Amino acid sequence: MNESERAASRTAVLVCQGRAAADGRAAVGRFADPLAVRLLRAAERTPVYEVRASTPPEGWHARMVYESVRASAEVTAPRTVAIDEALRARVTGQLVILGAGLDTRAWRLPELAQTDVWEVDHPASQQDKRARLAEASQGGRGPDGSSRPSSELPPVAHSVRFTPVDFAVDDLGAALGATGHDPSVPTTWLWEGVVPYLTRDEVRATLSALAVRTAPGSTLIVNYQAPSVKAAAGRLLTRVLGSSVTSGEPWRSLWKPQRMAAMLAEYGLRVKSDDTLLALAHSFGSPARERTSLQSGRIAVAESM
Repeated sequence: MNESERAASRTAVLVCQGRAAADGRAAVGRFADPLAVRLLRAAERTPVYEVRASTPPEGWHARMVYESVRASAEVTAPRTVAIDEALRARVTGQLVILGAGLDTRAWRLPELAQTDVWEVDHPASQQDKRARLAEASQGGRGPDGSSRPSSELPPVAHSVRFTPVDFAVDDLGAALGATGHDPSVPTTWLWEGVVPYLTRDEVRATLSALAVRTAPGSTLIVNYQAPSVKAAAGRLLTRVLGSSVTSGEPWRSLWKPQRMAAMLAEYGLRVKSDDTLLALAHSFGSPARERTSLQSGRIAVAESM
């Protein structure tokens, strides 16, 4: 494994595994992501198939991976449905996905056919995703384990513009400008699964860069985590035990809904809705369990003032 692959986000892989495990099984008729499994490598697919078959493996480590993927599926499905439906209701000519990871929306949402999509992510994670898209297009890896030379899987969106950005050090606005983002045109901003991993200063720096490129009629869809003693204790335990593939990617900022709304208002965004993932899951008729991550995870939709 080369350096870029070691630095690529493991959380992105776990989220993709969750979508693959939930495909066609959760929120049926409202959630589907058949591309997710194609972006996974062979070893990453194994726990997905086990979860789909409800066959827990033997062995402590394998069982922990299985439970992580099962939990990811329960959280990811309602989160994805809520975001997809918010996007469909607010389709604009520009969609910017901050911290895109292994997001598949530009390849599976026909509503984006006239939309230019910017995928913003850490350079290592973005390189990893592009390699996976090439493998999915070609059907896998070569006999030596390397990706076969091929073009990337074509999107259904009008275009996808990969924009490498390290949120901790890079200028987001400059990077978007260099890849053709037009600040005079309404933009839908999607910020999913990123905020908890940023410090409060990094969150504010991102919003500041976003604000100067947000035209009237723009929307921000942001997924964040509210403070939770149980969630914090659970993540601390996984870090101590090293029992999760994401144990090296700690949360750095948590937000109460009132504080999130106040901060967004400072940057010209008025919150129109803010719901827990558990409430969203129940609204979709999903038989979600009372997972702490569903209770503390939230999605807010804000519009430019």
